[in-house]
Amino acid sequence: MVHRIIEWSLRNRFIVLLLVTGLFVWGIFAVKNNPIDAIPDLSENQVIVYTEWMGRGPQLIEDQVTYPLVTNLQGLPKIKYVRGNSMFGMSFIYIIFEDGVDIYWARERVLERLSTISRNLPQGVSPQLGPDGTGVGHVLWYTLDAPGMDLGEQRALQDWYIKFALQNVKGVSEIASFGGFQKQYQITLNPNKLLYYKLSVNNVINAVRSNNNETGGSKFELSDIGYVVKTSGYLKSVEEIRNIPVKTENGISIRVDDIATVQTTGETRLGIFDQDGEGERVGGIVVMRYGENAARVIESVKAKMLEVARGFPEGVKFDIVYDRGELIQQSISSIKQTLIEEMIVVSLIVIIFLFHWRSAVSIIIQIPITIAISFILLNAFDISSNIMSLTGIALAIGVIVDNGIIMSENAYKHLADRYALWQNDQKNKTL
Repeated sequence: MVHRIIEWSLRNRFIVLLLVTGLFVWGIFAVKNNPIDAIPDLSENQVIVYTEWMGRGPQLIEDQVTYPLVTNLQGLPKIKYVRGNSMFGMSFIYIIFEDGVDIYWARERVLERLSTISRNLPQGVSPQLGPDGTGVGHVLWYTLDAPGMDLGEQRALQDWYIKFALQNVKGVSEIASFGGFQKQYQITLNPNKLLYYKLSVNNVINAVRSNNNETGGSKFELSDIGYVVKTSGYLKSVEEIRNIPVKTENGISIRVDDIATVQTTGETRLGIFDQDGEGERVGGIVVMRYGENAARVIESVKAKMLEVARGFPEGVKFDIVYDRGELIQQSISSIKQTLIEEMIVVSLIVIIFLFHWRSAVSIIIQIPITIAISFILLNAFDISSNIMSLTGIALAIGVIVDNGIIMSENAYKHLADRYALWQNDQKNKTL
């Protein structure tokens, strides 16, 4: 079989050259379109379900949130196993699907099941899907260098301006904010005054909730002019919360200010983010979607950052603390340098030992052609260009060159023997 292929290739050299040229061009396009990353994505095919129920202990979260979710999600199709994790105020469910299952198909199946499970959970508890990213999807970390701006203002800038802008970048799944203080209105109740006025915590909660509402009326027409009637009832300041009536006794309103202290503060924090020992910082983590080109996403995010920075207050700027793009460039440069060095060394060795430039050229041409064709296979099997795959290609060059040298030397030897026989025949004829 091999002899027939070699014989056919020798007889149809023009067709073989056309096929090789076509594969080489196809390989060049494959190189340009292949996703580039520094490290291979070996994470499992998983969907994360996140549930928040603040103020509750881990055991209560386990019994009323994690256990019902795990038992109901186990019946999903093409699933391997389900993991649950309960902590203070939060529950995490990791649904691991079989390899090869489309991640967005898996997310749809989980959403369908969650729609039926939610009614069995405590009131006010709403499970949510995690971002459609992998365990190695954190491609960029940044902080805000904002001297003179307090942490609450920095977190507001991150949550209400930067986050929304960067999430629109193609390939970005989520911008996870960290650090600083999340502004909130806090009502600290006095238990003695609640007991004195015969009020409960639920009375105060219902009073605040009902007074923080906005409703629409009908359309009122007067003199051929239409007026939209609505009530504006959203709370906008601490004073408005203090003046909310909770109960009326003997014609006198008992307000929130009579039974509690109202103030603006930050949400309770479980940790801080300190950078270089110089104090707290506010920032965000760029999470990349499944199957995206890490290098391209990082470049797009950086370009968007330059645009977003134009709207910053004076003195505020981005400070990138982790950039996988630098690692990607170093990895690619290292592999490129290795490939070039191998091609030069192989060329010199072939020329020195064979002392035949045509044999050396035939061997050297195999290297770029084989590398280009290998990228076609990488795209076909959805494998990115990373340290592992590129190192494998670099190591395989030795096998390619060895085969080329053996074939060229064998062909050179046979041609030399035939040439010697031909010379002998010519001498015999002349004699």
